[in-house]
Amino acid sequence: MKAKFLIAAALVSGAVLFIACGGGADKDAKPLDVEELTKNQPETHGTEIKEGEINLSNPLNAEWVTGGKSIYELKCQSCHRLTEERLVGPGWKDVTRRRQPVWIMNMITNVDMMLDTDPEAQKLLEQCLVRMPNQNISKEDARKVLEYMRSNDGEK
Repeated sequence: MKAKFLIAAALVSGAVLFIACGGGADKDAKPLDVEELTKNQPETHGTEIKEGEINLSNPLNAEWVTGGKSIYELKCQSCHRLTEERLVGPGWKDVTRRRQPVWIMNMITNVDMMLDTDPEAQKLLEQCLVRMPNQNISKEDARKVLEYMRSNDGEK
C-alpha cells in the first residue's frame, strides 16, 4: 500500500513539474502577463517612506525578527534566499550593508514606485528579468522584515 502511494505521489509530482516547466510548450508562446493575471487582485500601496521615518534599534528587536522571519517564509523565500544566491530575485545576504533602510522598506512596500523611478531597482529588474510583485506588506510588517534582514546580516 505504501509503495503504491509513493509511486502515485511520484507520478503526480512528475506531471506537475512537467506542466509547470512548460513541457512541450510552443517556443513562440507569449510569456505570462503578470498584470493580466493579477488585475482582479486588490493591492495595497503604502505612501513613500522618507528618510528619518525609520528608527533602527540596537540591540535588535527579537519580536520583530521573529515576525519578519514568518513574513519571509510566507511571502519572500520562494524568490529570495538568505545567502548571496540569486533565485528569482537577488539573495539577501548583506543587503542591509548595501542598501539604506529607507530603500529596503520602500522596495518592500512600494515596489511599483521603486521599479518605475529608482535607478538601482531598475538595475535589479534588468538583472533578474522578473518584476517583483506587490506582496501587500504594510509598513509595520516591512519594518519587521528589515529587522529580520539585519539579523541575517549578523547584527545583534
